[in-house]
Amino acid sequence: MIKRARLIESLAQQHLQLMGRFAISTKDALPLSRGTVLLIGPDEPSFWAHFTASVEYLDGRPDPMDRWSKRVLDPLATMVEGHALYPFGGPPYHPFYTWAIRSGQAWASPIGFLVHDQVGLFVSYRGALVVPWENPTPETQSPCKACAEKPCSTACPVGALTTSGYDVPSCKNFLTTPAGQASCMTQGCAARRACPIGQNRRIADQSAFHMDAFL
Repeated sequence: MIKRARLIESLAQQHLQLMGRFAISTKDALPLSRGTVLLIGPDEPSFWAHFTASVEYLDGRPDPMDRWSKRVLDPLATMVEGHALYPFGGPPYHPFYTWAIRSGQAWASPIGFLVHDQVGLFVSYRGALVVPWENPTPETQSPCKACAEKPCSTACPVGALTTSGYDVPSCKNFLTTPAGQASCMTQGCAARRACPIGQNRRIADQSAFHMDAFL
């Protein structure tokens, strides 16, 4: 399909990639009643150098990555006669976690975070494109099923990530300590880094950017 090929090429030029897709249901209450939702995320590690050269990153204003995402994805949605939706800008917020699981390329990991078949626990989405064409959901399997040791479940320095849930206060308290500043704040979440899938994809500076936003 010409439009799909043009979209993939245009995404690559912006160091973005298609990270999942699923067919629209009549229950979704989306701008289109038929078609496909395409989940778009950064193509790492090259994405970070591309983004940090952007006007949005350099202008010193708030939310540079969100603003960059809209500037890039809005015209691509128009190009394919679709609509761009984002994980920010709410409330209400679009259910990206649920959409990711519906895509067949992301699952709930042992620590509850999404895990992706290509980028592991570093999966993130800059937006979604709702397009009018059909595109079957791929049939894949969670990488956690083949991961015997599950290092993500024991990597957190303060045990904030367990099967009982995410202890956010303990996590944030640790991040404000010298140990937290020297490890997770500058290198990225220890649990995410422990996942064998997606190793060495995320640059430390990018992880620090997201950790600062989280804290």
